[in-house]
Amino acid sequence: MSPRTRDSRPNPGRSDRAGTFQRVTEGGESYYVFHPKPLPPDPPLDIDIELQQLLDTANQALGRLDGVTLLLPDPDLFLYSYIRKEAVLSSQIEGTQSSLSDLLLFEHDVAPGAPIADVRETSNYIAAMSHGLRRIEEGFPLSLRLIKEVHGLLLAGVRGGQASPGEFRRSQNWIGGTRPGTARYVPPPHQEVLPMMGALEKFLHDDPVPTPILIKAALAHAHFETIHPFLDGNGRIGRLLVTLLLSAEGKVLSRPLLYLSLYLKEHRDEYYNQLTATRIDGEWEAWLRFFLEGVVAVAEAATQTTQKIVHLVNDDRKKVVALGRAAGSAARLHDLVTREIVFTIPQAAQALEISEVTTGKAANHLEELGIVQEITGKARNRVYVYTNYLNLLQEELPPTTTA
Repeated sequence: MSPRTRDSRPNPGRSDRAGTFQRVTEGGESYYVFHPKPLPPDPPLDIDIELQQLLDTANQALGRLDGVTLLLPDPDLFLYSYIRKEAVLSSQIEGTQSSLSDLLLFEHDVAPGAPIADVRETSNYIAAMSHGLRRIEEGFPLSLRLIKEVHGLLLAGVRGGQASPGEFRRSQNWIGGTRPGTARYVPPPHQEVLPMMGALEKFLHDDPVPTPILIKAALAHAHFETIHPFLDGNGRIGRLLVTLLLSAEGKVLSRPLLYLSLYLKEHRDEYYNQLTATRIDGEWEAWLRFFLEGVVAVAEAATQTTQKIVHLVNDDRKKVVALGRAAGSAARLHDLVTREIVFTIPQAAQALEISEVTTGKAANHLEELGIVQEITGKARNRVYVYTNYLNLLQEELPPTTTA
């Protein structure tokens, strides 16, 4: 956790609404461990008029985002690219240097500009997210088993790969500092992780009481981060939990297009402060307000980006159709690059099941029309990018710096 956030150690007289801090003495030093109470909050959330209006606005923003996907010729093609954008952002929060361009180049066997280790972490995030979404689509419940499966894929063969991928922790962890005694926050002991996560699983399935989906997502994310059930990867899994929950419910979005990583990256200090305030002061309503404001901001931005991409793809398709006899293979390549964004001639030829000569001619047509751009300047091993599409996806992305 960032050292700029407020200290999460308890002060006398603070609320125990979200849980209690208990003093532990071990190895000659004392520190406080937090023991969260199960959800939902008790006393119940105080949803005043202002907060209810914000909740309504957030639901409406999601409705508009869901509606605009109907304009897409193939929503799954857009989803392919949007998931990668989220993977880059969520991984950047954890300190990776990979950009969206780096990730796409890596996926097409082209050397990225960022360290390979960073790009592999981002690629793992995609594998983890895709696995979770596919399992839910197949009818598998959002469960502890699925969360552990996703975590196992996230950390497979990358930094943190020694931190028990796919398993809840069996030792004490902490956030900030070099040991629990100097930490900003110490989550519950490892013996409590499984029963606490079991209670969270029940809450996700509306036990003991039904909870509106966005409120449920907000509370579940904060509670997951408070439990911190894994030795590594908790932030990324906690953000994925929101996506998986919205997909499992299927009531506000027909496709997983809401990703909060950009908002949380831009408001990182406030994000950590709000989480801390839930633990110390029981400020669930303030956290919910922050979360819903993020939903509104992200949904509106995603809607605008989707609309721009729809116009771009349609305009470029008209340019391709105007080629006349040459439009056939060029249109097929345009369809492919709408999904892939980056391509090489051999890879595109194999995907389209046409010759490399025909694919090369189609690529030349798209380049002459200003749709794609060759980025190596080489005569061989050429790499093409759907530049304007990539630029639209990267419009909101901050510079690649260590978060």
